[in-house]
Amino acid sequence: MKIVVLDGYTVNPGDLSWEALEALGECTVYERTSPGELYTRAAEAEILLTNKVVLSAEILEKLPKLKYIGVLATGYNVVDVEAARKQGITVTNIPAYSTASVAQMVFAHILNITQQVKLHSDEVRQGRWTGNSDFCFWDTPLIELQGKRIGIVGLGNIGFRTARIALGFGMRVCAHTSKSSLQLPPEIKKLELDKLFATCDIISLHCPLTEETRNLVNAQRLTLMKPTAILINTGRGGLVDEQALADALNNEKIYAAGVDVLLSEPPLPDNPLLTARNCYITPHIAWATEEARRRLMEIMVSNIQAFLKSKPENVVS
Repeated sequence: MKIVVLDGYTVNPGDLSWEALEALGECTVYERTSPGELYTRAAEAEILLTNKVVLSAEILEKLPKLKYIGVLATGYNVVDVEAARKQGITVTNIPAYSTASVAQMVFAHILNITQQVKLHSDEVRQGRWTGNSDFCFWDTPLIELQGKRIGIVGLGNIGFRTARIALGFGMRVCAHTSKSSLQLPPEIKKLELDKLFATCDIISLHCPLTEETRNLVNAQRLTLMKPTAILINTGRGGLVDEQALADALNNEKIYAAGVDVLLSEPPLPDNPLLTARNCYITPHIAWATEEARRRLMEIMVSNIQAFLKSKPENVVS
């Protein structure tokens, strides 16, 4: 089998090994692939692996040897799945590999906003404490999580893990979910979406991006939130109207936001969130712990092995 990895650098920038994949066939790993390089690199592939390189119907038509596409992520919108299905190409994804890591990032953002550890550490390094008149100082509100209400939008694997962590902090957990109340543990209260936004101290987004959820956080919904509220987005950039969020932050309609995903990645220089008040942005790294990436690569190999045995797993096509 001829195996081609189109953009291996993000998944494995050199700290992990491709050996298990290389054992499955003739393997070529490209760190990055531009649209102009795509056809040449994929032309002979029977197995094609992609993280963010788009495989459109147009390009798939030009790849008659292709039998299998492995998306090295949970979301698989980079592949025209319907076109692949028509050509008899199996498409798989990597589910649930980053659940713990993404939930951890949710609370990294929450704790950064509520405690401002780096800000105060930097102040100490600059001599602020040694020259202080009192035994302590703080420059921002310090917020205790116990008793605060967190609203989770989407209660899949990551949303549920986030809920469990929140309960460990003594928070009250609410969720907007397709699950019925009877399916939820008693410590998680189901709420209608607007009520969740209106009553919760922290909102964390964990729903998929669909036409129904695009711009779910818009100007109207932001007006429902408390002026002390915090928005966390580790889901998809398209869930949030970025200009509306920037306006809400700059006008002090909500307190802060922590986001790991944006509509365009990398962001355009004029993205309004880059300069918004109390907006903390990480570069889409919630999924990227070494442990999560190692799991991703293990599932990648397992998916291919199952396909080669004619028993494909994690099929999305």
